[in-house]
Amino acid sequence: MPHPAITPPDLTGRVVLVTGAARGQGREHCEAFAAAGCDVIALDLCRDIETVPYPMADPADLNATAEAVRALGRRCVTGQVDVRDMPGMRELVDAGVAELGGLDFVIANAGVSPQPTTSWERSEEEWDTTIDINLKGTWVTTTVAIPHILATGRGGALVLISSMVALRGGSFTSSYATSKWGVRGLAKALAGELGFSNVRCNSIHPGNVRTPMIENPSMISMMSGGQGTTLEDTAKTFAGMNQMPQPWIEPEAIASMALYLCSDAGAGITGASIPVDLGGSEKFGT
Repeated sequence: MPHPAITPPDLTGRVVLVTGAARGQGREHCEAFAAAGCDVIALDLCRDIETVPYPMADPADLNATAEAVRALGRRCVTGQVDVRDMPGMRELVDAGVAELGGLDFVIANAGVSPQPTTSWERSEEEWDTTIDINLKGTWVTTTVAIPHILATGRGGALVLISSMVALRGGSFTSSYATSKWGVRGLAKALAGELGFSNVRCNSIHPGNVRTPMIENPSMISMMSGGQGTTLEDTAKTFAGMNQMPQPWIEPEAIASMALYLCSDAGAGITGASIPVDLGGSEKFGT
């Protein structure tokens, strides 16, 4: 949910599509947009991926997201789908738009982070999986969604969730960093292609966000030198990555930025790469 001190914009009657919606940042986006008045199409894979070193969300998580949206008085259409699956994505997005009456905003949030290792020791399977989910999946999401946004004739906005590593580089995360640089490039390309229609496209570049992507045994072990068992054991190491003295941010900070970019307040912003990362990308920027 947005910070209680921030009044959500009024997006009543609009519809948002969120991928990776079952938990973490995705659920926060769904709740934040519902609180602003949007109906929600919430999509997630809801099964584990062999090359990803932490559990994915499950159907119960996606149901919990839908219940949270409905508790805010908005409609929610859910679907379990792989963002790499163009026909499957098209079918579910088309069905959601038909039920909810249109589409205005896209939050392309689905993504995975693999086990950290050197680029030359990374498996081809892991490389392909990460690039396909993070980059191809974002392209698929925008490809099936944009015609629906254009059909409304009232403009709209796409927000592609990239990463601070697409602003600063990402040693030991070659596939992830490459995919997120690609997401940044896709956002800039779409901004140029969609400007004629008053549809905006921007990328958000989160730093370390407290979600299962960093709060899992693999990441905790790496960041604590094998000495920790909880995320708090890594706080000093994570804080050292940032200009500000906090180790991580909460998912609502990303959702608040996405709301801003989709609201009238963000009407003059397109093609931008916006960090929400406690200054991490500036500290180690390229």
